[in-house]
Amino acid sequence: MLGLLGGIIGVGLGLGISKTVEYVAYQIYQAYLIKADISWILIVSMLLFAFAIGAISGALPARQAAKLKPVDALRL
Repeated sequence: MLGLLGGIIGVGLGLGISKTVEYVAYQIYQAYLIKADISWILIVSMLLFAFAIGAISGALPARQAAKLKPVDALRL
């Protein structure tokens, strides 16, 4: 879930920065020289990727710790 939360924050920052750059460019040149076009498929795929990375990053150390004796796993 932390990976998904980080992905949501990252997508939000990316959207905010891209729209800010688009707005500033429009204010300076009074024309849409830069158009931030956001695809929903890209957003969903990035959130799934962030969730997968978070899940793998949590599962691999837990799997390694599960192979150890409980005392040794807590000591590490």
